[in-house]
Amino acid sequence: MKRAKRIYILLGVLVILCVATFAVSQYNEEQEQIKNSNEVVLSIDPETVTALSWETEENALAFHKDTETGEWLYDDDEAFPTSTDKIEKLLSVFEEYEADFIIEEVEDYSQYGLDEPVCTINITLEDETVYEITLGNFSTLDEERYLSYGDGNVYLAVVDPLDSYDVELSDMILHDTLDTISQADSITFSGAENYSIYYEEESDNTYCPEDVYFVTGTDEPLDTSNVESYLKGFRNTSLYDYVTYNASEEELELYGMNDPVLIITMDYPYTETDEDGEETEVTRTVTLTVGVNQEELQEAQEELAESEDAGEGEEVDLSTLSLYVRVDESQIIYELTETRYEYLIACGYDDLRHAEVLSADFADIYQMDFTIEGTTYTIYSELEDEEDEESDRIYYYYYDGVVVSADELEEDDDIDNYRVEVDMDTLSGAVDAVTADSFTDEEPGDKEELSFIAYLDNENYPQVEVQLYRYDGTYCLAVIDGEPVSLVLRSSVVDLIETINAIVL
Repeated sequence: MKRAKRIYILLGVLVILCVATFAVSQYNEEQEQIKNSNEVVLSIDPETVTALSWETEENALAFHKDTETGEWLYDDDEAFPTSTDKIEKLLSVFEEYEADFIIEEVEDYSQYGLDEPVCTINITLEDETVYEITLGNFSTLDEERYLSYGDGNVYLAVVDPLDSYDVELSDMILHDTLDTISQADSITFSGAENYSIYYEEESDNTYCPEDVYFVTGTDEPLDTSNVESYLKGFRNTSLYDYVTYNASEEELELYGMNDPVLIITMDYPYTETDEDGEETEVTRTVTLTVGVNQEELQEAQEELAESEDAGEGEEVDLSTLSLYVRVDESQIIYELTETRYEYLIACGYDDLRHAEVLSADFADIYQMDFTIEGTTYTIYSELEDEEDEESDRIYYYYYDGVVVSADELEEDDDIDNYRVEVDMDTLSGAVDAVTADSFTDEEPGDKEELSFIAYLDNENYPQVEVQLYRYDGTYCLAVIDGEPVSLVLRSSVVDLIETINAIVL
């Protein structure tokens, strides 16, 4: 009897629990209705926003708009150069914000992680309306972020705002920028190098038609490809890792801006476009100042002075120290990588000049005289179309080095019996390969291995003479028009001699 009574009691308790569970489930279903959305659930016009702040587990940042200038300012330090574009990008997240699902009439925000949000975003409008947007956990099924902005609902985000707002102060800076410079009107170096370069097309100061850059004062031509490579490296200078965004006088001193390693000033053409799409050609000027950490430099100099292994006149390798760069008079100082420093510092005349012993365009050469071991071999050209001065040249070697013209031939003779056509691509390639390994003004002291004269269709430079002297087992000394210029690899000279022999022997 007691046992049956106990069973009835347990059954009653079970019924009560089932009823309670059903009632709770019905209550929750009634309180929290989940429905598909796929529509815009929040629309904030970025133009009406006057303040933006957000707090994550890592950072808390706040910005406000200057109502007079429209510029955005960092609350904790208005001297911080805030990027308006980056603020607008953050605000654009909520300009037309869509949700996949809406959970209505929420009572328990904790189950979505919104009682302790991973990020809280506050957006203030001109009419002083404030949106507090909180980001919670990910949903277990589709791994979308739960979001709420105080209207009693929870939304499953189409786009996770934390992807945009999980940033640091350094991500919000308005960096200095460098224009894309494909041509410079002038370049001036001071510090490690002290000279200037000017731009001039069709100059009389060179026999190479591609030369457009020259050293101011001496008019020495530079290799256009070398200068253009330098311009590319210049504009690719990294302006991201700043060490200070509002440099004080003490910091300018510390980072070497008051005693720079190198100053590069560049004037260049630039096309400005106004609001109406009208273009105007102007000249812009930009300056890069390269400095080295003065404390590190002093310490390195003291160590070098005390070192017993240091050679006479040896200087500190600056690339091993902390290096910095500044654009114009900007208050932002950036770290400079060793690789980029090496690129910028390689701006001397020897870095930018022609390396080839003969930089002429072979289309302008109508004759070349090669002298090997006292014997001279002449390679001569004729126009493919004698009546067209712009036609291609055909190069020949005349047997025994004697040029025979058609009017010297007897009627039964054939000019082709006196000459062989020269593969000028092979010959020009061998000449071009004779390039400077290093530059020098040392006078030759050994025997001449090869010399040649190139005759040009150029009023200012009718000919160029190149002499190649043995220097040692590895190098030959190149003398151009009587002036020692460079050391070239002897192997390239030997290759050129073999190329000539293959033509004339």
